[in-house]
Amino acid sequence: MSHADVVIVGGGIVGLATGLKLRTRYPDLRITLIEAESAVGTHQSGHNSGVLHSGIYYKPGSKKATCCRAGKLEMEEFCTAHSIAWDKCGKVVVATSETELSRLDNIAERAGLNGVHCERINSDQLRELEPAAAGISALHVPETGIVNYRSVCQKMAQLLLAEGSRIELDFELVDIQHVGDGLELRGKKGHKIPCGKLINCGGLQSDRICKMAGIDTNLKVVPFRGEYYELAPTSQSLCRNLIYPVPDPSFPFLGVHFTRMIDGGVECGPNAVLALARDGYSWRDVNLNDLTATLAFRGFRKLAAKHWRMGLGEIHRSISKQAFVNALQKLIPSIKPSDLVAGRAGVRAQTVTPTGELVDDFLFEANHHSIHVLNAPSPAATASLAIANHIVDRFADQFR
Repeated sequence: MSHADVVIVGGGIVGLATGLKLRTRYPDLRITLIEAESAVGTHQSGHNSGVLHSGIYYKPGSKKATCCRAGKLEMEEFCTAHSIAWDKCGKVVVATSETELSRLDNIAERAGLNGVHCERINSDQLRELEPAAAGISALHVPETGIVNYRSVCQKMAQLLLAEGSRIELDFELVDIQHVGDGLELRGKKGHKIPCGKLINCGGLQSDRICKMAGIDTNLKVVPFRGEYYELAPTSQSLCRNLIYPVPDPSFPFLGVHFTRMIDGGVECGPNAVLALARDGYSWRDVNLNDLTATLAFRGFRKLAAKHWRMGLGEIHRSISKQAFVNALQKLIPSIKPSDLVAGRAGVRAQTVTPTGELVDDFLFEANHHSIHVLNAPSPAATASLAIANHIVDRFADQFR
């Protein structure tokens, strides 16, 4: 294969956005993007909830907060410019008990610090927006939106190809060798790509790629599967737009919620269970190497010891539809099992430290030949174009 100045590993939305930004900044670079699957946007980018996040939850000044705010505006402009359907439909964050009111106040304060407009509403105002929702108070966040990120990925790939970049599908990276002043990337099927620099946007495999490139990180990606139901067609009137719970600060995930999708329908979920493979979209998907690596990692064992009760509850909701319904009834009391049909699942790449802490912010690492995105969970899809700007800025500082 021909030499590339830069190879981007990963055909998800962050890798594709990085390719576009790099091409804009350096139009003469020979850019190749490699993807292990037979299409772009196959994993996290094509299996998420499709929400254009506003940025109300994230620590002010963090990369998540700043990239989400900037990236959301860029993503809206991108979708408008390329005729990709999106909708600024708004969402409500619903408090269902007195104990959640102070947490709702904290979210509103953080939203204000992040520049997000939101309004505290009472139960009557909540019912005007979402007649089936039950709550004693809520935050209305008008600027939250929805989009299909798989469609975004497909358009980004088309633009990259039209601008002269290469996209190599079915290229599963298995080794990186230092050759002279550059690198040689080797694929599972024997393919080789010589290159000058590498940008790792490998998502669920990002920690392994980082080690291949010579960075001895002690962080590890732990895959968590989120499972969804959908409202049956006759029950979709139960949710008009997006209905979210007040997050429990003692638990690392957001909790089940309702999301209207841009292509039609309403998703309910997700729960959060350990995936038995890094691409494990069901309990039947087991990769012994992936599972052994997770269980052997002391950071995961410490995390599990801290949250085992919550973890058992998530597993219960995974195997019991009634348990899932019970969780959803906190937000919509009238919902019943017959209102739900089985939906899809997604796998979240969550980086964990050896002490059992979830890495909360976007995280980047670099050496003299490569830049690595080591943690990019939600809201990475919303923030992808801003994350790409950050990566290209680092590329400019380090290599140009």
